[in-house]
Amino acid sequence: MMGPSHALSGAAVWLTGSWALDYFADYHQSPLALAVGTAVCAGGALFPDLDLSGKVTRNQGGATVARTFGVFSLFVAEVMEKISLGVYYATKLSRDPRRNNGHRTLTHTIPFTVLVGWGTTTLCTAYGKWAVVSILFFMIGLALRGLFDKWAERAGWVIVTLVSAAAAWFTFANLPGDRGYPMIGLAVGVGCFVHILGDMITKAGVPILWPIPIKRRMWTMIGLPNSIALRTGSKAEVVVLRTALTVLSVLAAVGLVAPSVLQRFNIEV
Repeated sequence: MMGPSHALSGAAVWLTGSWALDYFADYHQSPLALAVGTAVCAGGALFPDLDLSGKVTRNQGGATVARTFGVFSLFVAEVMEKISLGVYYATKLSRDPRRNNGHRTLTHTIPFTVLVGWGTTTLCTAYGKWAVVSILFFMIGLALRGLFDKWAERAGWVIVTLVSAAAAWFTFANLPGDRGYPMIGLAVGVGCFVHILGDMITKAGVPILWPIPIKRRMWTMIGLPNSIALRTGSKAEVVVLRTALTVLSVLAAVGLVAPSVLQRFNIEV
C-alpha cells in the first residue's frame, strides 16, 4: 500500500475511534487533543515503512516517507533497514528465504508495534513536554508527507521540516503541564498496527505472526489470496479505498464537532 493510503487510514481510524469513545463512552477530547492524536496516528501509520532505505548521500530513493526530512530521515531509514535485516537473519529458520534488505520484516510485526507504542509513552512520561514536542515534530512530518504528498513533494523537505517544527511548537505551547500524555503513545502504536493491516491486504503480505515459527519458517508472510489482494497503486487503492477512508474521516470529524457547534448556538436535535 502506498504512503498516502497508509496515512489516511491512520487518520480515519483515530477519528472514528475518537467518535466512538465520545458517543458510546462519553469520553470527550479537546480540539487540540483530537488534532494531535489524528496527526500522530497518521504519522504512525507511515512509520513502519522507514525500513525501506535509499541513497543517503544523494538524498534519493527509499520509501516516500523516508525522504520526509531529507538526508536525516534517509539515514534513519538506512539504520532501521539494517537493524531489521540483522534481526531477520538472527532469527530466520531453514525455510526462510535469503533477503537483500529488511523491508517488511521487523517493523511490520506486532512486537515492534507494541515496543514503539510503549517506548513513546515511556519517553513522554519520563521527559514530559520536551519528549512530546520531539515526537510530535517527527510524526507530524510523516503525516504531512503522507496526507499531503503532492504538496510535500513540491515544497521539498526543508518546508516540510519547518511546518512540522512550527506545528510541534504550537502544540507544545498549548499542551497541559502534566507528564502523562498516554494518548500519544497509543496513537503511534495504533498507527503502526493500522499500517500492518493495510499491508496485509496486499499481495506481498506481512510477517504479523513473528516470532511464531510455522513449518520451519519464522518469517511467514500473511496476506489475502492473490485473487482478491489489493495491488499497490491500483485504482482500487487510489480511488476506491482512499475515497472510502476520506468519507469515513469526514463523517467522524463532523460527528465529533457537530454536537458542540449545535450546543453553542442552542440548537436541539
